[in-house]
Amino acid sequence: MLTEVTATRYVTPLREGGSLPGLVEAADLGTYVMKFTGAGQGHRTLVAEVISGGLARQLGLRVPELAVLELDPVIGRAEPDEEVQALLRASAGPNLGMDFLPGSLGFDPLAYSVSAAEAGRVVWFDALVNNVDRSWRNPNLLVWHGDLWLIDHGATLTWQHNWPSAASAADRPYDASDHALAGFSPDIAAAAADLAPAVTAELLADVVAEVPDSWLIGRDESADPDALRARHAEILLARAAGVHRRITLGPPTPTRPPSPPGWLTAAAPRRAGEAS
Repeated sequence: MLTEVTATRYVTPLREGGSLPGLVEAADLGTYVMKFTGAGQGHRTLVAEVISGGLARQLGLRVPELAVLELDPVIGRAEPDEEVQALLRASAGPNLGMDFLPGSLGFDPLAYSVSAAEAGRVVWFDALVNNVDRSWRNPNLLVWHGDLWLIDHGATLTWQHNWPSAASAADRPYDASDHALAGFSPDIAAAAADLAPAVTAELLADVVAEVPDSWLIGRDESADPDALRARHAEILLARAAGVHRRITLGPPTPTRPPSPPGWLTAAAPRRAGEAS
């Protein structure tokens, strides 16, 4: 299960995200980006964060460690922002924490090159979990110590927002034309050959078991959390087998930023921080 730790101090809101995550300190002396159960996006985004983040880590992709942060809303009494105070009051109990990566930089395709192999693995993974929020407009990628890290998976597992239609999710296509890494010639075939066999029923059972019951059922106390875990695992297992055949890499939208310059893409990719 995820590590459980108590939040001890609310540091500052991070207003880049629509759910108003916040930076907090915790009893283990760690610093976390906290995503709140009381945010307007609801519990299901936390479910997506845990399952997709855990699956990415199991597949060897870099994702910050996750934890369950216990929040006593009293720590927000000194917060002058009324919106933040209301969010803290609505989020008493377990919330999601993502390990803070100090000094990390937002991914910029003009400053950081990604190999075709790594780009293929990220695009394949995003297709597997149906990530609709890793475009060039909002990459949700960080560069930390010269490596690429994946963050913010609340917009994955979109089938959980409409369970009656979830049966079709296994065959749902994925348009990666505007993906943040589409310009790096992602080797999707190699990624599928490497990663698809690793997505087993046993691995998925371990991943979905990490999600707290209360996040799965939300306000529906009649829901069966184990049944919901099984549905997620079933869809992901089915998608893994053939999702690479349903990935589209077509022309990007006209408003796409310019492609990385030739000195970044012509030769072997150079990572940020490497010597020239």
